[in-house]
Amino acid sequence: MPMRGADGRTTIPTRVAGLSGGLQQPLPPLAAPPGRRPPQPGVAPRPRVVVRERVGRRLYAVDGIRLIAALMVAVHHFAGTDRVDQPGNPIWGRPVSDIMPTVFRFASYGWIGVEIFFVISGFVICMSCWGRTPRQFFVSRVIRLYPAYWFAVVFTTAVLVAVPGVWERLRLREVLLNLTMLQSGSGVANVDGVYWTLWSELRFYLLFLVVVATGLTYRKVVVFCCVWGAAAMLAPVSGFRLLELTANPEGAWYFIAGLALYLMHRFGQDLLLWGILGMAWLMGQLELGHRIDEVEHVSGWRGSVLVFTVFLLAMVAIALGATDRVRWKWLVTAGALTYPLYLIHYVAGTTLINRLRDTMDARLLVVVVLAGFLVLSWLVHRFVERPVAGAVKRGLDTSFARMRNARGPA
Repeated sequence: MPMRGADGRTTIPTRVAGLSGGLQQPLPPLAAPPGRRPPQPGVAPRPRVVVRERVGRRLYAVDGIRLIAALMVAVHHFAGTDRVDQPGNPIWGRPVSDIMPTVFRFASYGWIGVEIFFVISGFVICMSCWGRTPRQFFVSRVIRLYPAYWFAVVFTTAVLVAVPGVWERLRLREVLLNLTMLQSGSGVANVDGVYWTLWSELRFYLLFLVVVATGLTYRKVVVFCCVWGAAAMLAPVSGFRLLELTANPEGAWYFIAGLALYLMHRFGQDLLLWGILGMAWLMGQLELGHRIDEVEHVSGWRGSVLVFTVFLLAMVAIALGATDRVRWKWLVTAGALTYPLYLIHYVAGTTLINRLRDTMDARLLVVVVLAGFLVLSWLVHRFVERPVAGAVKRGLDTSFARMRNARGPA
């Protein structure tokens, strides 16, 4: 709560991560700088708010929510999409709502896990890039995204070659272009439909790199949120294709919500951040409705908004420190599984269901397939992501060092 100092000025102590985990009192105000008149007798001085940053502690609860979001998406793809609820669909053979109606009713809302990923991405990217250079930002994104993604493209293509008939396989030239992760910008289809979210992520990184290059501060991130939000609102009606492509109105407000939540976590809450978060919720609920009408067709708007709102409130609790005592080590591993699981589960998993659907109860089959992909995701993380990321990081660090030290001809 606000405290009144000896000089009558208002200061706000905030929680910081330190050895004691307690409150740090702000230092006494400095003397008035040259050119500024000292406070006049009988005139109330202007309040000076001292902000203490809250940094340095891993947020295990975020890892847990990431895994929940990944499981929501996977179950949705296995038993909750409009495609699997069609008569004669190639995955189950008949509408999944006839096979397991209760599972379908809940799984039909699992697509919201993607929007959850976007919010978490805004939060985590802002947290991990604070104090980093553009080079460090670039290297961190490459080693985080590409190793598991390369494996997923090769693995999914191999499944499509070995088990045809469920999904259409791309031509080799298109598969090779998919390895760049830039296929959406070239009008080429994705090897696996879930890769569409990576295109939104890449555009977010490109925009945020501009802020990283100038040095992240509270003020700059707030301005970025406001400018990007305004561009995202104007893009659909502007008729300017480049603005729409850059502003990414379908995903912008979810990333913006994550950025605002991280600022709340690091600097504490204030009315401006609540305003940005509230605007993100209002714009987000509209985008949820658009996605239901244009893509999903299986869930209701009210239920979708409720799920999204509950998630946002959970993230607010994390940002404000309510989950700081959650320090279960296994959540780190759980968080590490989410990206590989997301990349490899859809095409390969539904193809496997097609082959095994008559061998066991449908609900058990979903659980077995999901468990199998969790195990595979751990193997990918342990034996692909970690070693390949290390090798790529060493190579990129060496390349940037050579670039920095290179000299022109004498």
